[in-house]
Amino acid sequence: MLLSVSVYEILFKIAIDLNITMRINKARLRQLHSSLAPIMVLPLLITLLTGVAFQIAVATDNTDRFYWLLEVHIGTFGSIDLQNIYPFLNGAGLFTLIVTGIIMWLQKRRPQRS
Repeated sequence: MLLSVSVYEILFKIAIDLNITMRINKARLRQLHSSLAPIMVLPLLITLLTGVAFQIAVATDNTDRFYWLLEVHIGTFGSIDLQNIYPFLNGAGLFTLIVTGIIMWLQKRRPQRS
């Protein structure tokens, strides 16, 4: 017999297990999320906007005029070259925001025990 388990049920069980084993302090989790979110807005927006704009330049065959967008997209900001660490920081920050957001969301949605 096959068991049908939804993704929500799996995530809910993981959140309960995390809550039981780690006793995640909600205040500290919100503090981490709320302090990291404003820091990550600018790099993520830069990555998003330069990536989309460069794809539009490729579609309109204007890559020569807008090659600088690709440079900014990969982490070269004028004389500051962050190509080796910029993607890692972007990914680590986004991953942390996603994980903390999901944990807070699952804790909020957990049914109250009576």
